[in-house]
Amino acid sequence: MAQFASFRITGLPSNLLDIWQSVLSSRFSAPTLSKGKLKFELITLRPCAACILLILCGLTAIRAGEPTIWETNSRAELLRGDARGVSIADNGALTLAPRVDTIFDTQQTFIWSNAADKGGSIYLGTGHDGKLFRVGADGKGALFYDAEELDVTALAVGKDGAVYAGTSPDGKVYRVGADGKGEIYFDPADKYIWSLAVLPDGSLAVGTGDTGRIYRLTKAGQTPETALLADTAETNIVTLAVDAKGQLFAGTDPNGVILRVGLDGKTFALYDSPLREIHALAPAPDGSLYALALSEAAGATKIETPKDAPISSTTKSRYDLTGAKSAVLRLDANGVADVFWKSETVVGFALMPAPQGGVLLGTSDKGRIYRLESGGRDTLLTQSTEGQISAFATRGADIYAATSSQGKLFRVGATANDTGIYESPARDAKLPAAWGRLWWRGAGAELQTRSGNTETPDATWSDWSAAMTDPTGANVASPRARFIQWRATLKGATAQLFEVSLAYLPRNVAPEIVSLTAQPTGVALQGAPVIIDPTILVSGLDPSLFGAPTSGPPRSVFQKFARALKWQAEDRNGDKLRYAVFYRAVNETVFVRLADDLTDNFYTLDGAALPDGRYIFKITVTDEPSNPAPLTLTSERLSEPIDVDNTAPVLTLAAPPTVTDGTARLAVDANDGTGRIARGEYSLDGGAWQPLAPDDAIADGPRERYTCNVKLPAPGEHIIALRVQDANGNVGVLRVPVRR
Repeated sequence: MAQFASFRITGLPSNLLDIWQSVLSSRFSAPTLSKGKLKFELITLRPCAACILLILCGLTAIRAGEPTIWETNSRAELLRGDARGVSIADNGALTLAPRVDTIFDTQQTFIWSNAADKGGSIYLGTGHDGKLFRVGADGKGALFYDAEELDVTALAVGKDGAVYAGTSPDGKVYRVGADGKGEIYFDPADKYIWSLAVLPDGSLAVGTGDTGRIYRLTKAGQTPETALLADTAETNIVTLAVDAKGQLFAGTDPNGVILRVGLDGKTFALYDSPLREIHALAPAPDGSLYALALSEAAGATKIETPKDAPISSTTKSRYDLTGAKSAVLRLDANGVADVFWKSETVVGFALMPAPQGGVLLGTSDKGRIYRLESGGRDTLLTQSTEGQISAFATRGADIYAATSSQGKLFRVGATANDTGIYESPARDAKLPAAWGRLWWRGAGAELQTRSGNTETPDATWSDWSAAMTDPTGANVASPRARFIQWRATLKGATAQLFEVSLAYLPRNVAPEIVSLTAQPTGVALQGAPVIIDPTILVSGLDPSLFGAPTSGPPRSVFQKFARALKWQAEDRNGDKLRYAVFYRAVNETVFVRLADDLTDNFYTLDGAALPDGRYIFKITVTDEPSNPAPLTLTSERLSEPIDVDNTAPVLTLAAPPTVTDGTARLAVDANDGTGRIARGEYSLDGGAWQPLAPDDAIADGPRERYTCNVKLPAPGEHIIALRVQDANGNVGVLRVPVRR
């Protein structure tokens, strides 16, 4: 009777899956199995010659080792790559990023601080030479002032146009005029000047460390005592900010508190963060206040470059800051705090409100700038050529980003690049692999590949392949290797790319049996039962998708004469394995098959089925269930010699028993034909068994003599039983009557 045949096809690009959908809607006769091949008769088929060919190829693919499909459609994985002129949206789409231009290179390692004046000049405070640079509205930069201290850690531009520079260590505040001449404006005993802010009345707020003080300066030469505004319980006043209403806010370390500071010195804690440090504050036009909080794990210095990792957490609510390295908080106009965004992997360093809403975050993760939006969403806006975005500034509609690792100033434009390049992370195939096809979704993109055998791409890798332009796919031309990488070039205003897939088949490696052990005689192994919902089996889906249980370790049970073997096997390809068990006597050369087609990694033998003797067992393993015949590989492992001994020791009296003064004396010889004697015991008149040592004191040979002296309790006839056990658990018993 004709019926529908059911197949499960994986590892094909979407265009081929459409054809398979058509093919599999046809009707076939009931399939039959002959010589390991599936045969069926086609009843009806839509007129498509290519479909017939695909059926034949598809059946081969089902039997062959299934290729791996590397699907780069996860935003977390995309963020592990390098985006040059490319943005990564929160849905994982790649588009062209805003244009980024290098404006000025300070030739210093770090830019710690920046500020902008009304004339369009941007000032950059650097380390570790304590230099202050000025970049004019024309984009030309030059050294503006050279302080005696190592680092210019804070900058502010006064209402009179003067630049105030805070330095560390041995903190001082300098006032630098338009002519570049500076003088010491404030010299407290505090070691660090971490932050500066200009108040509405033109006075200067100064945040310090190690003392956690806030000063308010109205003129040069003030003493710390007369300038002190607030003496907090914190160690460091890391950041200061003034909002549109003229309110002064401070971010602290090590308790991560956001303070509102009144001109009367009264401080009010708006938020007590579970993270260690409030590193940056950014008042927004709508009256809200953004705060960047860092944890202890973010590091004690301002420079840290963590390993590649996703920017945001996907396993916890953003309100749970346990394990977070960075978090952006938003306090509304009423001071109500909310967790705007967090990350357990990325360290943020710079913060400013975004012109189009939300907030911009500069990170130490490859010098990237993210746009954070409500709901914890984030978009990789652009990536610089340096390691860290350390500060932001604005000039008109342009956004400027200062970097460290190399202290440069970049301009982030409002228009997008004409072209951009994205390089994926390298994919580890674990073994040398043959590359299949590459396909993707999108428009305006060209893709290339390269391959190599080192974890990090270097000069030993192949050159980039010729560009592929057809999203439906093309064969990868890169040579076989363990690692592969793809690169996308986006061109044009409408260019976008997402869901890149690459098929590969690792070289098949023979499975290996890494251990083989024999259980003691009488210990049998049984598999634990596995219960699977039968409706899942009918569906044809993998039960593991539903969390179905898998068989655990075998159970040990008693079974007389049983000899059980247990082994562990590994397959670097992750193939399904099948086992066979063989045996031979130690003095023979030909193995005899005991069992095959085993999927469990244990086997219990009925020892009574073999004559007593010493045997070698062999376990073979094959990956045939996952590979076609030409690619199937096998290996084997031999056991140590194993005794099969089902015969009990034979006990005989060496001499007639004697009774002297109420004590019976018996001498018994114990002989074991295959193994060795392990122990002896005796019992009087059915009483408890008592241990008995052989005459040579050590039970270790196939023949032992036991001499037993037993005190008889009363006159009359008594029964003395002797029991001897060999190393394989066989027991011989001799009952001897004696009379007192």
